[in-house]
Amino acid sequence: MSDPLWTAREVAAATGGLADGEFSAQGITFDSREVQPGDLFVALQGVRDGHEFVAGAFAAGAAGALVSSPVPGGPFVLVADTLQALEALGRDARDRAPQVRRGAVTGSVGKTSVTQAIRAGLDLAGPAHGSVKSFNNHIGVPLTLARMPRAVERAIFEIGMNHAGEIGPLSRMVQPHAVCVTTVGPVHIENFPDGEAGVARAKAEIFEGLGPGGVAVLNGDDRWFDLLKQAALERGARVAVFGSDPGGDAVLVDFRPDPEGADVTARIWGEEITYRLAQPGFHWGPNSLATLLMLEALDVPMPTALEALASFRPLAGRGAARQVAVPGGSFLLIDESYNANPISMVAGFRNLGARRDVAGRRIVVLTDMLELGDQSQALHAGLAEPIIQAEIDLVFTAGKAMQFLDQALPAEKRGGWAEDAAALAPVVTAAVRPGDVVMVKGSNGSRASLIAKALAEMGAAREV
Repeated sequence: MSDPLWTAREVAAATGGLADGEFSAQGITFDSREVQPGDLFVALQGVRDGHEFVAGAFAAGAAGALVSSPVPGGPFVLVADTLQALEALGRDARDRAPQVRRGAVTGSVGKTSVTQAIRAGLDLAGPAHGSVKSFNNHIGVPLTLARMPRAVERAIFEIGMNHAGEIGPLSRMVQPHAVCVTTVGPVHIENFPDGEAGVARAKAEIFEGLGPGGVAVLNGDDRWFDLLKQAALERGARVAVFGSDPGGDAVLVDFRPDPEGADVTARIWGEEITYRLAQPGFHWGPNSLATLLMLEALDVPMPTALEALASFRPLAGRGAARQVAVPGGSFLLIDESYNANPISMVAGFRNLGARRDVAGRRIVVLTDMLELGDQSQALHAGLAEPIIQAEIDLVFTAGKAMQFLDQALPAEKRGGWAEDAAALAPVVTAAVRPGDVVMVKGSNGSRASLIAKALAEMGAAREV
């Protein structure tokens, strides 16, 4: 058996808690539904009190529990506050593995995909660790740190936010050697009185954890680049710039998509290279440059980084494509149902419009973009123009905000509107025909995934 991730004595020492019994844990979780034998279960206070689930965690094989009140059923460490204790475990895991090169990624669009692409490169380069899913908040980041084994060489963390003041403490917790801001856009702007400028300043908090000489990888094409660069320089960072500007450090020279992926030509530190991607979306041009700069900053050789990009595929709900067999043939389903904002919507339309392997219609199915505040109506209606420019054939929409888009579209492009995703799903499944390509996109909270699931279940789905 491998060395334990945490013992009861180590947890008590890191948190200042009191151990009641001995245990050796191989993993750590706060969700009793995900407990694996040998895990440490952390009883967090949320909508429900995590202490209610300790018994179930022990029944599922948890080795021990981290609690703020004594519990029966197994060994535990008693602390005053379990969230603060989880944070302490994260910091201790960081400090006990000083050899680890750590990176962190934030941004309004693309942070999860770029984080996972970086992770693919780290895994090829040696023992590595990183975020799973979108574990990027005040719980996910310390949990990811606390899960970090002692023996890894590199690690990557995703850091997100909904409000100002959230990223800074998490960056200081991670203490990254390199950070990346993918983009800044109108996301969560209902929480920022000054709109995107406030979002940009909140994203700049990621530099707070950088030590002197740390690397800040920034998007030179972003409208907030100057603000971000200045904030990074004030922290003593070394700035590396990606984008289309010929004066950048990683410059996108050419992007040639095809049904199976894309060929990219780029100039990295003045040297022109050509490499292959496993996904055809245009946004993967700059995403790949950000990934390469981050991997370099984390001491991953360029050939290893390029090998990782050649095989990395989109995550579920973030652009994964599949052929769905139906009577008379099949249609292509592009699942972008995990998240959406104005920037990623327009990128999705552009990618769909550029496909040359479409025998049938280009169809988009869209649900509400959330947290846009008083700009919501205008930002939803404003999607009509890029839809027209991308030559999308048919648009189905669900949600009160998406009704503004439906009303702004030409009559021939309006496939149908419904109050919510559940009501729209049967309308879409009835309309799809063999040869069509269907992209489903919307904010996670507006349940676009219900429609993607309904389409996938129309027949046998095969990943492409």
